[in-house]
Amino acid sequence: MGEISLKLNGKLETRDVADNTLLVDFIREHVGLTGTHVGCDTSQCGACVIHLDGVSVKACTILAKQAEGADITTIEGLADGDALHPMQEAFHENHGLQCGFCTPGMVMSAVEMVTKNKDISEDEIREGLEGNICRCTGYHNIVQSVKAGAAKMGGKN
Repeated sequence: MGEISLKLNGKLETRDVADNTLLVDFIREHVGLTGTHVGCDTSQCGACVIHLDGVSVKACTILAKQAEGADITTIEGLADGDALHPMQEAFHENHGLQCGFCTPGMVMSAVEMVTKNKDISEDEIREGLEGNICRCTGYHNIVQSVKAGAAKMGGKN
């Protein structure tokens, strides 16, 4: 056991955790934010994607202790109060979700992609989402959602 401190959605969180605690488990079980999902336990599905110091990472691949001092954003931290993030709005408006299980990881991956490239192409979106698996859709509406989100975030899509 050992204490870790990190910034989670703008709030300092300090907890005692076992050395083998995964970051996804820290977020869900120790802090109680359940928007970051555990889908596969093998780092294949992308349901656990968060932003760690501004970079999309799969929280199931990182020990909580490795995130000591980091600035982490989860799906719960994207919205501004009751106002959804533009990418969240775009997923809602373009039916980019069905069951919703993969959606937080998809949105988090999409936000980073578009932040880096506001004029992202459809091929770049599809390539960027390769690490996120949706078991419900054929990805068409997800790609359209990312394109619409990019436009909302200042792109020309």
